[in-house]
Amino acid sequence: MKRKVSLTQIDQNLALFRRWAGREVSLRWIPTLLKRVPGAEVYIVGGAVRDALIGRSGRKDLDLVIRNVPLDRLEKELKRLGRVDAVGRVFGVLKFLPRGSKDGAAIDVALPRTEFVFGSGGYKDVDVKSRATLPIEDDLGRRDFTVNAMAWNLKAGALVDPYGGMKDLSRGLLRAVGDPVVRFREDYSRMLRGTRFAVQLGFNIEPGTWKALKSSIHHLNDRRAGVWVVPRETVAKELLKMLAADPVRALDLLDESGAVKALIPELLAMKGCPQPRQYHTEGDCWEHTRLALSMLGGKAFAEEFPDGWTALTAAAVLLHDVGKPPMLRTPERHGTDRIRFDGHDTEGAEMARRIGERLALSSYKEAPHLPRRGGVDVDPEQIYFLVVRHLFTVHGAINEIRPTTLEKVFFNPNLPGDELLKVIFCDSMATLGPKGKPDLKHFRLLRKRLEELKRLSKSRKTLPPPILNGEAIMKILRVKPGPPVGEALRALREQQLSKKIRTRAQAAAFVRKWGERFL
Repeated sequence: MKRKVSLTQIDQNLALFRRWAGREVSLRWIPTLLKRVPGAEVYIVGGAVRDALIGRSGRKDLDLVIRNVPLDRLEKELKRLGRVDAVGRVFGVLKFLPRGSKDGAAIDVALPRTEFVFGSGGYKDVDVKSRATLPIEDDLGRRDFTVNAMAWNLKAGALVDPYGGMKDLSRGLLRAVGDPVVRFREDYSRMLRGTRFAVQLGFNIEPGTWKALKSSIHHLNDRRAGVWVVPRETVAKELLKMLAADPVRALDLLDESGAVKALIPELLAMKGCPQPRQYHTEGDCWEHTRLALSMLGGKAFAEEFPDGWTALTAAAVLLHDVGKPPMLRTPERHGTDRIRFDGHDTEGAEMARRIGERLALSSYKEAPHLPRRGGVDVDPEQIYFLVVRHLFTVHGAINEIRPTTLEKVFFNPNLPGDELLKVIFCDSMATLGPKGKPDLKHFRLLRKRLEELKRLSKSRKTLPPPILNGEAIMKILRVKPGPPVGEALRALREQQLSKKIRTRAQAAAFVRKWGERFL
């Protein structure tokens, strides 16, 4: 999945970026600053420049470097132009909110910096020195990858590219700045960050950088005094961003780099884990899972679910069969009639929850920013629900499932019912029978029943509220709060969702009759 951008296209994008920088509301204060401090140089650095050059749309998170202005003077001048938060002042960084900013997003404004790294691999184990007169090239030289080590000189309207970032962009390559072994030793989280960039941008990783990454990947599990060198919160952030962008590419790179072995070794047991041929001609459990993940980005999924997938969907699909290897039973070893994985949904759900907790997946939150995908918000308890319920269409005839059961599973506001439907679809699409094709009969029946329930409500999204509440039922039955009230509520709800009762009068009559029978 190598995505190239020609140098001609980059030049065109650069022209667009120049015009954007001249019109951008959040940068309108810069001419005033340059007028007050004539010798100042202002640069846009990092991801905003990279994304602009490859034509990547979306909101630009702005990071600025300002040269030739001492920090005290810079802070004073910025306070004239907006609000300043000096929380990072010791590192030469100020959070700045320009006056009149529409989105309320602060800009990181920094002096040029150098870093002395202690070599522990922890991103905080760095001595940062800022100096107003430091050349911009020296500041860029401390960054991770060449495509992130470019700057746009707002005063001169020119690109600063000392490490060949533009050339690597045109080749679709991710290359470390300088010696990749040293670069990763400075901060081991850069290995996951680089993998995530490769996934999000569709880039290949330059061979020397890839070799260094693979040889150092085991350091993701290093500890110092019992504390993770790479915080699990950082691991969660990078993994979930990858899964939200391209789940299959993420799995492939994580596996090839050794990150799966380091972080989620339970997945490797799926390699070579056989499946019954009468149901699974696609291959072993690993191949089935990879195929299920590929469905998320496919045409069939997009047609079925126009709102797309989230990191939660992808995480659940990734882990939905993690319980198969430990539950494997074969005719040869266990005397079963065929290969079986009885209970793998329950076992897998427990494993998935432990994995989610171990990797601190719930620690990272990100608001929605893509039109067809939601934000990043993954709770191990939700993963547990999705994995333990992923065989919903297998455990019993769909037409015989009670409406209240469907309501409890798919319409509970505290449970990700919509995501469960997506996981079931991906699992079904990746389950290839003897003819090499998926059987969606049970999925279609389930979807039909859910749509029938939705038609009971005007919104077609939620179910109608109960006709009677507990207080009304207690009055009709002349009973105090207790189990019978709940039983009556459930029985009435069953009748309502089955469209056998539509009015309060019908509901009251049903409750009276129910009370005569059961009380």
